[in-house]
Amino acid sequence: MTARPDVDLETRRAPQGVRDRIALSMVRFMRVFADLFFRKRYGHRAVVLETVAAVPGMVGGLLQHLKSLRHIRDDQGWIRELLDEAENERMHLMTFVHIAKPSMLERGLIMIAQAFFYNAYFFLYLFAPRTAHRFVAYLEEEAVVSYTQYLAAIDAGAIENAPAPAIARDYWNLPASARLRDVVVQVRADEARHRDVNHGFADALTGAGGPVRAARRGG
Repeated sequence: MTARPDVDLETRRAPQGVRDRIALSMVRFMRVFADLFFRKRYGHRAVVLETVAAVPGMVGGLLQHLKSLRHIRDDQGWIRELLDEAENERMHLMTFVHIAKPSMLERGLIMIAQAFFYNAYFFLYLFAPRTAHRFVAYLEEEAVVSYTQYLAAIDAGAIENAPAPAIARDYWNLPASARLRDVVVQVRADEARHRDVNHGFADALTGAGGPVRAARRGG
């Protein structure tokens, strides 16, 4: 896979209506705890963030699949897009596990966070899919900010610009000389695309637009 980091990194969608404000408030609430717990340990933050971020695509894909079966109609590409998002986020996690090497405490936190978040998001998507997509879009907005801060720390020399792990080079088709900075740039671009797609899905569910698919990555 070759990701093209030619995406808009500045987009921040202002909430429209009560549901959007609820979604944004949930994301900001989660960010407070992440900032307190991880502070400047961006690699460790990424491990936990990606564990959570890999859940919505799988949940959304499952529920859209069941919806398509119930209504006996085409899903308009939503299922594949959501499952691709889940797989992409999972590969982010696999990459940062190699980089950050989480401790047993952090692995335990991952298990607890995933168990809680999966169930909470499942019911959110089941009863309020528009809010669920908006929540993910706002979560991705924050992810773009976090990875931008990660890059700044690398550029400032606060974090070693270590060689990129093999799993990352293979996934994004990076050269053998690739470094951590190259990986973070690719991950940030992926998060920006997920942001746009989920905002598009939320808009579609309000009647403000049609389903939006992220650009397929290719050579």
